Amino acid sequence: MNNFQNARIVLDEFQVVLHSPDSIAPVGVLHPLAFHLENKVESISSSAINDACLEKIDSVCEVQGDCLRRCTAMTQSIDAASNLDDVIEHRPLISKTRKDNLFSICCWLQDSSKISAGLQEDMKAVLKKIEAQLMEYGFGWENVLYIHLYISDMNEFALANETYVKYITQEKCPFGVPSRSTIELPLLQVGMGKAYVEVLVTNDQSKRVLHVQSISCWAPSCIGPYSQATLHKGILHMAGQLGLDPPTMNLCSGGPTVELEQALMNSEAVAKCFNCSVSNAAILFVIYCSTRIPPSERIGIQDKLDRFLKQMRLFQENKGCLSIVVDPILLYVLVPDLPKRVLVIILLKPFRKTEQWRAKQCQLLESAYSYLWSDESTWGMLTWHLDLALVEIKPVLYVEDDMETRETVVEDMSCTTASNHWNFQEASWHDNCIQKCVIPGKICVIVLSVTNEVATKVCSQSPGCNQNNQDHRFCDEEIDRITKFCIYLLDKVLAGNGFSWEDVTHLKFYFPTSLCMPLETLSLMFTNSFNEFAEMSQRINICKEPIFNLIPVLGSGKSTSSMDDIITCELFSQKH
Repeated sequence: MNNFQNARIVLDEFQVVLHSPDSIAPVGVLHPLAFHLENKVESISSSAINDACLEKIDSVCEVQGDCLRRCTAMTQSIDAASNLDDVIEHRPLISKTRKDNLFSICCWLQDSSKISAGLQEDMKAVLKKIEAQLMEYGFGWENVLYIHLYISDMNEFALANETYVKYITQEKCPFGVPSRSTIELPLLQVGMGKAYVEVLVTNDQSKRVLHVQSISCWAPSCIGPYSQATLHKGILHMAGQLGLDPPTMNLCSGGPTVELEQALMNSEAVAKCFNCSVSNAAILFVIYCSTRIPPSERIGIQDKLDRFLKQMRLFQENKGCLSIVVDPILLYVLVPDLPKRVLVIILLKPFRKTEQWRAKQCQLLESAYSYLWSDESTWGMLTWHLDLALVEIKPVLYVEDDMETRETVVEDMSCTTASNHWNFQEASWHDNCIQKCVIPGKICVIVLSVTNEVATKVCSQSPGCNQNNQDHRFCDEEIDRITKFCIYLLDKVLAGNGFSWEDVTHLKFYFPTSLCMPLETLSLMFTNSFNEFAEMSQRINICKEPIFNLIPVLGSGKSTSSMDDIITCELFSQKH
């Protein structure tokens, strides 16, 4: 293995085998016939590569930046975002959390009276707006840790990537491109454009990035211009994981539970590179389920996840590696579609120097999917067919150097004293709405599920409410009260665990299209409720941008059998 730190493989003979001729994106494989080694000009710097990862993985890049490339990236960002006339024309809207050193920015297009100009134009407008917003704070794309990319049609996944790489490039991100999750959402149904982007931003450059560039046997290579995982301040943000078999990059056959198991195995392989495990370090799992999964098969997904985590914990315990176990929060989200059987384009560029490729390149070149980079300035492109994905998971892990010092708590909510805002009375059933993971003085993660039953109880104290809401429909006044209840209960949990709204790094409200409410209307309700809360409590500062973002889905909830919440809240807060 160490030999590859001093030499590179050069192909002498190879054959291009065309798999699927196509005028736009032909699919082919490169078959090496003969190759030799050449000495490298310079060896790999120990500061550029994590030695621990080198012992475990096939082709991983951990990136550190430098001042010169950062300045170049900033110059390129300024040039790219200098003309914002078309952005203003599209009416992009922004939300931003209030934390200074770690915050999220979300941007979308909202104009129900205007027909979208198309995915690429919508993405350009959104990405330009975010880029301009980053520059306003003195940041660039290199400060972005994670990107949620939501699009209206997964058939346009390749177009989304094509536009994406014009803005998020290695030149602009010398510390590593951000990790990413791409999901199809019903954006048009709620009066939005075809693209919706959320970014998690930090004011420092301490992140560590894992990028799987080559086909290997241990973890899938990235099927888009993103990194598999990003570690920052003890939080490991993983890209969305599909049930792809790493050596073949084919979607596992056998249905959603088989896909889920493979996706979990892929997540575990990535976690091991950071000396942790999903079995005991995961604090949050977001599981995206395609609506194509029959309802009768959805319960199997939850059972498979529970069994997998138990088996992995037992395995870690037998090895003597298991420390204090975190019971992760589970959030299931029903969406129209996931990355699927379109021609998926890999647009990958080596990090800084091709010398940083390492580990068993000979084996990789013999793989049918291997690709030889011509030079450092050229983007490599490799395409293949993916089957219809049914499940995607997005794990978030807590990583500490000394895992034995970690403590997690689940406090008795009945002992927490909360202010009586909006005349809400404390009740024991409030606890049943909440999933939370708290690491004292460091992290507080909350998922609040407002089911139809909960919503009915919340509205029962409101004058003129429908006490027998059999058709599961709520009027605007009742939805408005539900937004206030969400804020009240989130504040109760934050305050009870020593956190404030200034510690919040992201706040999402998932709502179903069955609510039959435009995003603009629901956004105004939450905005007004937060304004009222700020006046009553003095616990939050209100600025021009809202601190939350709304995500339209087909359904969401804390189990696969009940993805029918009226509203689901996902809040992440962190002190550092």
